[in-house]
Amino acid sequence: MNAVFDPKSPKKACNVSVNEDLLRQAKALGINISQTLEAGLEARVREAKARAWAEENKDAIESQNRWVEKNGLWSDGIRMF
Repeated sequence: MNAVFDPKSPKKACNVSVNEDLLRQAKALGINISQTLEAGLEARVREAKARAWAEENKDAIESQNRWVEKNGLWSDGIRMF
């Protein structure tokens, strides 16, 4: 799967607000907060980009689906299943 960001890009410090109890437990368990945040952000960005792509291409996808419903697939006469 392709990265949605440049993993070689430099790190940038930022301030975030996190539930105090959750943060305490994560630190006690040795969870890398920065790495966990980055992984979560990557997943959310990937999902948002996929939704945006689907919305931007909705008309073309629907048009193609209508064409296939009307004309069938090019492989309909040759596939063995």
